[in-house]
Amino acid sequence: MTQVQGAIEAAALRSDRFRLAREDDWKRLDSIVSRLESGRLRKLSDDDVLALPALYRTAASSLAVARETSLDAATIAYLEALVRRAWFQVYGPRQGFARWFAQFLGGGLSRAVRSIWPDILIALAVMVAGAIAGWMLVAQDQEWYWSLVPSQFADTRVPGASRDVLLQALGTEDSAAGLSGFAAHLFQNNAGVSILAFALGFAFGIPTLLLLLKEMATLGAMMWLFASQGLAFEFSAWLAVHGTTELFAILLAGAAGVHVGRAMAFPGERAVLSAAAAAGRRAATVMAGVVLMLIFAALLEAFPRQLVSGAWDRMLIGSAMLALWLAYFFAFRRNTQGAPA
Repeated sequence: MTQVQGAIEAAALRSDRFRLAREDDWKRLDSIVSRLESGRLRKLSDDDVLALPALYRTAASSLAVARETSLDAATIAYLEALVRRAWFQVYGPRQGFARWFAQFLGGGLSRAVRSIWPDILIALAVMVAGAIAGWMLVAQDQEWYWSLVPSQFADTRVPGASRDVLLQALGTEDSAAGLSGFAAHLFQNNAGVSILAFALGFAFGIPTLLLLLKEMATLGAMMWLFASQGLAFEFSAWLAVHGTTELFAILLAGAAGVHVGRAMAFPGERAVLSAAAAAGRRAATVMAGVVLMLIFAALLEAFPRQLVSGAWDRMLIGSAMLALWLAYFFAFRRNTQGAPA
């Protein structure tokens, strides 16, 4: 009992030290963001304006460390809210919402996505490599499954489970009651991964790529599990309903992070801050689209995936969504005034 109490006290002390070492920067960022949100721009000093991007990146980095080291929930919740607010002030739109949204859906989003196509290819290659690595690691040693797959996914979906048990995990619900809350929960989880993938891009994109590699290794491990029981198509269809939208959104979020990181690492003839600002504007437009895609993904995961039972029907829904996104992003080429270059 004494050892447990000592571990708790040590964890609390570590959390306090982490917070105290960075709290001044967090408070300054909070103060700057609060003044921006209230429209008191004239009260901001030049130093505060110049410090805003650096303070945002510091807070995003602190959030990543806090999550990784499992610091207290209050600190993590505070940093999540602060990073979201600061992100909007650093990268958010500066025009009326109605006008921005019309331009956004009318071609601004698709144009921004096409403008970061090299980064999309980089992120896609890493995600495919992650899935393959996860599959191969578990295929060679099943103990890797417990390291790659989070505990919330490893319920009945574990190595050694029978085909019937795994097939039951791909089943449906009898009604839609309660699924709206489930959709909100799914959106929160997926948005957390996507925002973190984007926010970590400031470190030259490397942490973003590592995050994508890890997330896809988890998927690869689960794909191996179902394939080992002859359920590869059933699992793919189950995943496709929401996965073609959800994974596409995570791909774009990762690509947006890589885009910012690549601009900072290779600014060309421009200054680093100038190159990062231009990349940040394009990436911000992409991230706004990612949020909408994650809403669609959560609804698809909570309703069609939970209510549609046929594997072919599920695959049809997933394929239709993938075709829709590809057509919108890469075939819809309407030019819009004021869209990010």
